Amino acid sequence: VQLVESGGGLVQTGGSLRLSCAASGSIYRINAMAWYRQAPGKQRELVAGVTSGGTTNYSNSVKGRFSISRADTKNAVYLQMNSLKPEDTAVYYCFAQFSPGPTNYWGQGTQVTVSS
Repeated sequence: VQLVESGGGLVQTGGSLRLSCAASGSIYRINAMAWYRQAPGKQRELVAGVTSGGTTNYSNSVKGRFSISRADTKNAVYLQMNSLKPEDTAVYYCFAQFSPGPTNYWGQGTQVTVSS
């Protein structure tokens, strides 16, 4: 199984970006999917998650600005990021938990840079 992210880049403060992550390979069932991020010198942190039932959760720092969604027919998860701030600058990682197992997989990461 492989997770491939896309959509990162450089954007000005207040701008928007949409991250995409698609899973490929031998997939039986995807449980939770999520986006994490890691800024230089900081620990990786959860940004947003979505369960197989569609329940979402967000970190307080992005609540109201970011929106996570998933498309199970495409084995994909998305992160719409609006009103971006310089403190959102980080490498963003896609995460998915698969059954049976369960087994966790990570994407390779995509850089998001917000300029002030």
